[in-house]
Amino acid sequence: MLPGAAEVTDQFRLDGRIAVVTGASGGIGSAGALALAEAGADVALIGRNRAKLDAAADAVKAAGRRALVIEAEVTDEAAVNAAAAEVEAGLGPADILFNNAGITSPRLLADLPLDEWQRVIDVNLTGAYLCCRAFAPAMQARKHGRIINMGSILSGRGMATRTVYSASKAGLANLGAALCFELGPHGITVNTIGATVIVTDLNRELVRTQPELYGEVVRRTALGRLGEISDVTGVLVFLASPAAGFITGQTLYVDGGYTAG
Repeated sequence: MLPGAAEVTDQFRLDGRIAVVTGASGGIGSAGALALAEAGADVALIGRNRAKLDAAADAVKAAGRRALVIEAEVTDEAAVNAAAAEVEAGLGPADILFNNAGITSPRLLADLPLDEWQRVIDVNLTGAYLCCRAFAPAMQARKHGRIINMGSILSGRGMATRTVYSASKAGLANLGAALCFELGPHGITVNTIGATVIVTDLNRELVRTQPELYGEVVRRTALGRLGEISDVTGVLVFLASPAAGFITGQTLYVDGGYTAG
């Protein structure tokens, strides 16, 4: 082994860290939880689907790490605060927060009712705000933390029929950019993953049978494909690790070059 090789590898380890993943019952959330566990972190999984949360927790345990399942809605302030207390009691104070919970509503403006607009904003943006506010104090007390928001290629640009989603993801990225100044003096980094369309079990069949829905994204992508979950999980572990300790306030686009043009 070359001199220093072990030290470089160690920069990507999360041994002894406690990670919190919201939206952990979804494809990206459950895979993100497992990736963090494989890097050495114990993981609290927050979501609404108990069966899927339990399955994700089993995968974390199979990786040799502790797992804690919490059924909670990220838009519920009391539930989020209770989850933070439960994580600290069950695993320890959180070191890593992955704000992954999110929904969309692909509608034209004229067809987008106010209650649906509010629901997407509540989950995608207000939910992240509530989680940051609940979990950051423990990080501040220990002068260390990583907050990673699940953004989008639409964090920095718009798309027809994605009005509220674009607004929520732009807000999420700028929430991170603002919080980096507030939390940076406490040793906490805040970054956003600007992901392209990621193929998951939820949309895989749709991508296969109706490629025209995603054709424009693929045509604008330098690498000529949509994203896979593994494209996101590696970046997640990097941003959570000591290797990314001097990166904060950034939106790191994981998009195959979509936003380069």
